[in-house]
Parts: sequence; C-alpha cells; structure tokens
Amino acid sequence: MLILQRKAGQSLRIGENITVTIVAVENNRVRIAIDAPTDISILRSELIEAIAANREAALQDTAASELLALIGGKPEAGSPAPRKD
Repeated sequence: MLILQRKAGQSLRIGENITVTIVAVENNRVRIAIDAPTDISILRSELIEAIAANREAALQDTAASELLALIGGKPEAGSPAPRKD
C-alpha cells in the first residue's frame, strides 16, 4: 500500500488516465475528486461490501429453495417459508 500526503488542491495520477485531486480537508473529512474514463467503475468500499453480502444472502436463499424443491418438500408448520424476492 502506498501512503501519500497531499494538501487541498494537490492531485496524484494513477496510470495515464486517472487523476485524484484533494478538493478540501475539513473537520476530519477529506473531499476528493476523481477524473477517470467512464468505463472504469468507482465505488466506495462499503458499497462493494454490501453488494457482496446481498449476493451471498441471495445465494443462500436460492440454495434452500432449490433443496426443498429437489426433495419435494414443503416447509414444516411454524417454520418460515423460503423468500421469493
């Protein structure tokens, strides 16, 4: 991991076509601007983690539903039915 110090108004380059500029540093927050080609996806790390968690949950729900279908069973009385999202 590369760690750099930059002041407001300064920037850095990633490769030949991505520029990250420090817009402001105020109250323990940093505002940055990212100039990159439109074919490059830019997501906050917490969104990537949420997407991965949603995919994992969907796979688990699908696996339970498929298992019930394979064995020809239905959920027992009192147990939750498989989700149909």
